[in-house]
Amino acid sequence: MNIIDLSKPIQYNKTDPWFMKVKIKHKPHKKAKWLLRFLGLPFRLFPKNFTGWADDTIQKMGVHSTTHIDAPWHYSPTCNGAPSKTIDEIPLEWCYGDGIVIDMAHKADFDEITAEDLQQFLQTHELTLTKGMIVLIKTGRDKFNGTKDFHKIGTGMSAEATEWLIDQGIKVMGIDAWGWDLPLPYLIQKAKETNDSELFWEAHLVGQRKEYCHMEQLVNLDKLPYTGFKVAVFPLKIVGASAAPARVVAMIE
Repeated sequence: MNIIDLSKPIQYNKTDPWFMKVKIKHKPHKKAKWLLRFLGLPFRLFPKNFTGWADDTIQKMGVHSTTHIDAPWHYSPTCNGAPSKTIDEIPLEWCYGDGIVIDMAHKADFDEITAEDLQQFLQTHELTLTKGMIVLIKTGRDKFNGTKDFHKIGTGMSAEATEWLIDQGIKVMGIDAWGWDLPLPYLIQKAKETNDSELFWEAHLVGQRKEYCHMEQLVNLDKLPYTGFKVAVFPLKIVGASAAPARVVAMIE
């Protein structure tokens, strides 16, 4: 079996914008000796080859800062009138299944992905969506991951494309761009220019009426075939959270 890691490394990166910054404190082995001494173990009873244990503390990391999966709660407190699921409430059955890559790398920055784009790709490559599949949208923008402008560039999903996927029985989908919609700064700018209150975050807001989850900041989708693999995307079980980091992997027999 060949396992492809679709998750970015969790580490400090000085070029990340402030809302994506991750800060981790790595504690050396020797620190543990003093903890054990404080807890009452005399130095003379330490094992001869004992160097202590390493430890690490995540001092700062938002649940949306790295490769993650968004829960329905992220989009709205309710979905179709019922309470939205938080990340710990997502059925694990949603998080494992047959994967499919839909290649949208030809789309220009700020040119949104439509339902017709998805349908045309599937038709051209004689591919079919089936209920429970995990759909991965490849834009090629993961090459900018870790740069200061990552969140400002790229394409993104339209509301109609998102809704169409959900209507095909897709519960989990993902993208290798910073966000699921068109870039946030672009949407803010266009909303101001057009004075259109319905323009902003339209793909996310499909979740107000139809239940689904999406992943953001995937990597390495170019290493996958279009089909013939499984995807596992199990989020950290953070009670009440809107999202969680996930180690997303593809498995190819």
